[in-house]
Amino acid sequence: MAKFDRYMLSQFLILFSFFALILVAIFWINRAVVLFDRLIGDGQTALVFLEFTVLGLPKLITTVLPIATFAGSVYVINRMTSESELTVLQATGTSPWRLARPVFVYGLCVAIMMSVLTHLLLPLSNGQLSEREAEISQNVTARLLTEGTFLHPTSKVTFYTRVIDADGVLRDVFLSDRRNPDEGVIYTASEAYLIRNGDGTTLIMVDGMAQRLEMAGKRLSTAKFRDFSFDISSLVSSDKPRTQSIDAMTTAEMFAQWDQLETITKSSAGEIAEELTARFASAAFCMIAAMIGYATLVLGGFSRFGVWREIVIAFGLLIAIDGLRGTLVETVRDDASRWPLLFLPSLIGAMIVIGMIWQTAHPGWTKRMGKQRGVA
Repeated sequence: MAKFDRYMLSQFLILFSFFALILVAIFWINRAVVLFDRLIGDGQTALVFLEFTVLGLPKLITTVLPIATFAGSVYVINRMTSESELTVLQATGTSPWRLARPVFVYGLCVAIMMSVLTHLLLPLSNGQLSEREAEISQNVTARLLTEGTFLHPTSKVTFYTRVIDADGVLRDVFLSDRRNPDEGVIYTASEAYLIRNGDGTTLIMVDGMAQRLEMAGKRLSTAKFRDFSFDISSLVSSDKPRTQSIDAMTTAEMFAQWDQLETITKSSAGEIAEELTARFASAAFCMIAAMIGYATLVLGGFSRFGVWREIVIAFGLLIAIDGLRGTLVETVRDDASRWPLLFLPSLIGAMIVIGMIWQTAHPGWTKRMGKQRGVA
């Protein structure tokens, strides 16, 4: 690469890193607030919160990467235009095609980063995240230690505790058990304790009352108790076999088990095709994001009033292309043979970029055509 190419590429990567860091921080804060409230409120430790935050970073980065790519491209081209660097280069005979080379290399670098994320890091993090969520969902203590909220460990069991003391004592407990279709039982107690006994968990209720309703005769019987133990281990037990999610498999694993993929993941052929193709299409979209920012601003040229109009146009094009990509997802999931459609947004973007760069390189072709028609 020429010295100027390396200079432009370094500027692109520096600004890309800056915008990526800012966007990841903003999105991470929004996600962390919700995650903190859900995990810490469910009785999990700060280490669990930190683990879930780290595991969610790859997905977060893949979301902001195209935006950061576009922002870096637009910022650098805008600065070089306002400081007349591009104007000087064009005056010396450097064509827009030649100036597009470092932008293309920049987009290629980001596409490689996106490929590493989508093909390897993101599936690994999704798999680990699913395992940890399954472990936490089977943690009875964490599921029941939420005060002031009616919880439903299963569809026919309701649990409520008004407040939880610092020593772990549950105050004003309500437990409704409707698993037996012939009768329903409601337990209320002034206080309760969760006791671990091996692999099981028992709820010890103190100073309470049990109300039993027989469905057949609509007969209600009540009994007060000084203490009563209730085994709640079965409330979260799950006998359903776990299947491997398609988004938790690396691309190499998908190709290695291609013939058995539908059986392993319980996914349709369309869902598999969409997931695999989207991993390649997302990398191509990053390249298009970089090129659209460059082509639109170069087409606008130098202006004393700035290039805000071109920036808005470029951003609108990016949103439109990304929106088209979102509309094609269900189409591919319905029919796996339509997987090439996921590359259509990037292809359309490439054609728009080529058209804008060609127009920049041949600015007078419309006038010449008008003169030729006038002579004819």
